[in-house]
Amino acid sequence: MEHKAPARAIKCGVMLQQGMPDIEMSFRGASERRTRITVEQLEPLMTETDVVIIGAGHNGLTCAAYLAKAGLRVRVVERRTVVGGAAVTEEFHPGFRNSVAAYTVSLLNPQVVRDLRLAEQGLRIVERRAQNFLPAPDGSYLLTGEGRTKASVARLSTRDAEALDGFAQELEDIADVLRRFVLRAPPNLLDGFGTDAIREAVNALQSANILRGLTLEQSRSLLDLFTRSAGEMLDERFEHDLVKALFGFDAIVGNYASPYAAGSAYVMLHHAFGEVNGKKGVWGHAIGGMGAITQAMARAARERGVVIDTEASVREVIVERDRAVGIVLENGSAIRAKYVAANVNPKLLYTRLIAADALPADFLARIRHWKNGSGTFRMNVALDRLPSFTALSGAGDHLTSGIILAPSLGYMDRAWLDARAKGWSREPVVEMLIPSTLDDTLAPAGKHVASLFCQHVAPELPEGRSWDDHREEVADLMIATVDKYAPGFAASVLGRQILSPLDLERQFGLLGGDIFHGALTLNQLFSARPMLGHADYRGPLRGLYHCGSGAHPGGGVTGAPGHNAAQAILRDHRSLFGSRG
Repeated sequence: MEHKAPARAIKCGVMLQQGMPDIEMSFRGASERRTRITVEQLEPLMTETDVVIIGAGHNGLTCAAYLAKAGLRVRVVERRTVVGGAAVTEEFHPGFRNSVAAYTVSLLNPQVVRDLRLAEQGLRIVERRAQNFLPAPDGSYLLTGEGRTKASVARLSTRDAEALDGFAQELEDIADVLRRFVLRAPPNLLDGFGTDAIREAVNALQSANILRGLTLEQSRSLLDLFTRSAGEMLDERFEHDLVKALFGFDAIVGNYASPYAAGSAYVMLHHAFGEVNGKKGVWGHAIGGMGAITQAMARAARERGVVIDTEASVREVIVERDRAVGIVLENGSAIRAKYVAANVNPKLLYTRLIAADALPADFLARIRHWKNGSGTFRMNVALDRLPSFTALSGAGDHLTSGIILAPSLGYMDRAWLDARAKGWSREPVVEMLIPSTLDDTLAPAGKHVASLFCQHVAPELPEGRSWDDHREEVADLMIATVDKYAPGFAASVLGRQILSPLDLERQFGLLGGDIFHGALTLNQLFSARPMLGHADYRGPLRGLYHCGSGAHPGGGVTGAPGHNAAQAILRDHRSLFGSRG
């Protein structure tokens, strides 16, 4: 979701004077000025609700549904004409529909699915018939999935086949423990002593108790996965390039970095948290595209009484006496609320929607350096036929999988270095999905749609160049890259939709094209997401909450930040002391 910088920030409250028809309001901006408005003019400003949520992406909708289920009045405002944020399905070429930005399912939390009864709202998720297909330029390939992976690896390397189970189990053991942290706030560091500090001390003890379930060797693995590079860990365990590339790709998805960058192992682990239909580590497709998820969430929210406004762009957050008390829309109307929850990138929230003088100076200084940028270039293409790969020709289950065109860690490393130097890699990393192989609602009979999720491109081009001047050129490169592995692919393209990092920012508010609302680096994870002292979903202003992917546990279509923020709001709402709310 994208918002413009506020023309003015409401800092002082409305001063109602009994018996007087006029009301004086002070606005503080570049220069302070005062204006007088009548009670009739103020009426839109007096709109009341318990919670107003900025952004109708999947986390905003999740948060809204939980809050409304608990009995709160909730209103969600969305800049775009449709709900869903980056998880939407749209027609991009006559007769062809696809997931526009987010494109595949695994990380959606099963408890959120159950609690919101998304299956009853029509959501259906099907598994890929194969999980991943990695072709190599020499004609070899790796095909993974239930009953396939080990045999496919053994054809490439018997040593790697022997090491595979141990490494997969290592990841799964750590992922199992960390799954227990997904739907709970991490320990939050606070100054002073009080009820909040006591609560966080208990949280820290509970968190430590969860980690006590790890053996010493698993604890060592956890430390490695949080601090080391994926490349180093994979080089230690495997010898074949395609096997290392299978895991290494997860380390650079949405991560503008080399697989040899410190901390990239955590990004690899982050993508191991998922499951589909109760099967861990499996990826799937939502019938009807990713928009089917958010449409089901919207129906669940509305059934609980949530009001959702589209074409309602937010100009600013209203702050009175160090408390967020509502929002002002671009049309000048305002919504006053007891609580404000933001499903937007934290940097966008604090540098564009809230007056600088309403925030603690040290907090603002740090959030201005919040690291964004996924290195992502996203495309959807309409096809007149299925591709045929040189390494594995014709149709087959491999075309239902995530097709990864990045045959080695060295290839991925060079792609990042190239993008850093030139703006985009001349040999990019491309993951292609063809969801119409699983879902015949997306394309006309006999035709298909493909998602191209491309790395690495610079979030901002060097030398002041604009992505608007290079998007078509880079799109041609991405299609040509696929054509190298599947000759004839370029000729099969009937139409295409292109989203550069700049397009992703403009359309969805993904700063720098960052699909995670902030890099998954060690200083932006767990208790430090979005900042030490604010990992409990509460902002530096009372009544302000973070419910988007910029909060723990981070990016992906999970619903977890929305769920967790709702719990924080409800806790404050019910508190006898009102310590934070």
